[in-house]
Amino acid sequence: MSDVQIVNAPPGVEGSGFFATSLDKAIGLARSHSLWPLPFATSCCGIEFMATMGSNYDLSRFGAERLSFSPRQADLLMVMGTISKKMAPVLRQVYLQMAEPRWVMAVGACASSGGIFDTYSVLQGIDEIIPVDVYVPGCPPRPEGIIDGFMNIQKLVQTESLRRRDSPEYTKLLAQYGIQ
Repeated sequence: MSDVQIVNAPPGVEGSGFFATSLDKAIGLARSHSLWPLPFATSCCGIEFMATMGSNYDLSRFGAERLSFSPRQADLLMVMGTISKKMAPVLRQVYLQMAEPRWVMAVGACASSGGIFDTYSVLQGIDEIIPVDVYVPGCPPRPEGIIDGFMNIQKLVQTESLRRRDSPEYTKLLAQYGIQ
């Protein structure tokens, strides 16, 4: 007869090898590693983004394998470069065509704050027309900075509650931008 010890399962483990988790965490994990970015590149930051997608840095290793050039199939809008006031309505329309949930990353000084172009024709940050989730500094930012910004988006997506988009705070935020 062998000595069999009965060991209690650690907290969170139930049944035959299953870990208990919440639906929010499981969906957040799946979403964070299957983002479909839409690159909206207008100037030099777009070139750095191309380097980020190249073989030396390879953003696809982080869960962005498929770039989407259709707003209806994207969930991450990556705005890179100078946005003129003529281009602002186009950017806003692209944002509104994206399905919820959607996230926005402002890449570089121009998209974040207008950069060195403090003129009447340049939008002084895309947060004047659409909400921004992550800002990536630099003029232009290095590929490592873009990857860091993407990983910050992933953390945000992973920890976001499924009910956040229905919250009064989120509705109020969108109302500030005139979005219903």
